[in-house]
Amino acid sequence: MTHSNQHHNNYDHHVHHNHHGHMHSHTSNKKLLMIAFFIITGFMIVEIIGGFLTNSLALLSDAGHMLSDSVALFLSLLAFWFSEKPTNAMNSYGYKRAEIIVALINGIALGVISIYIFYEGIQRLFQPAKVQSMGMLWIAVLGLLVNVVTAWILMKGEKDNLNLRSAFLHVLGDLMGSVGAIVAALLLWGFGWQIADPIASILVAILVLVSGWRVTKSSIHILMEGVPTNIQLDKIRSTILEVPEVESIHDLHVWSITSGFPSLSCHIVLNNNITEFSFENILLKLKHNLKKDFGIEHSTIQIETIELCESGESCD
Repeated sequence: MTHSNQHHNNYDHHVHHNHHGHMHSHTSNKKLLMIAFFIITGFMIVEIIGGFLTNSLALLSDAGHMLSDSVALFLSLLAFWFSEKPTNAMNSYGYKRAEIIVALINGIALGVISIYIFYEGIQRLFQPAKVQSMGMLWIAVLGLLVNVVTAWILMKGEKDNLNLRSAFLHVLGDLMGSVGAIVAALLLWGFGWQIADPIASILVAILVLVSGWRVTKSSIHILMEGVPTNIQLDKIRSTILEVPEVESIHDLHVWSITSGFPSLSCHIVLNNNITEFSFENILLKLKHNLKKDFGIEHSTIQIETIELCESGESCD
């Protein structure tokens, strides 16, 4: 076996290993989301009933978050199922962007729900309602435990998966809602401060609004083919130009198909002392460096030569 073929086989094994690892983490993320979905949906029903029985806006706002969580988790599961569908003639990348579209919907939903709860909280500041503090306290404590367990489950997934992160932020919003409801219930029980209930819901709404904006912003950035935030174009350019045979680079583009799936395309101009046989070795070297330094597994590199450029082809 020649050195070139051995290098090529090692590279194929490396790509296959990375693809297998990506699929394994994908399955793990889906399983974690499914567990979280059943936990959240089950307790949401308890909290809605409890919120009406105790007349607590803080509990009902937390139940509203949980309803959005339940829908968000279900949509996230649908997105994972869609992204597993194979590519076809109409969708050459498959349905991987489904995850980002769902993350965008989740981010907007977080914003809408938080604005509504903020509005309701302001209304109750001027017209406080009587709340059953002890019933509210016990349900809020149980809600906190449920949210802590669910957040812990989702933290086991991939940190850079935007779809999973948006679901985690929904649950984190619920967790803060539960903390707010507990504090409000204690203030109601100890001091009779009816105003504590709407204040707690307003504070949580603001925190959830910030989280929703971050997810929405990240989703839009990916949908607009923006450069991944953890990658710098100048560093990629320098890495490519470090290969001695590369004279220059142009039409460099880096984007994400979905979270954790960066892609690259570019044109490189090689100097004249290159043989056709060495093209493959140069490509393998470039792809290896891009994967090692930037985690870019999907790259399309068009090779040009100075001779080709001087013959009238545009290489700018």
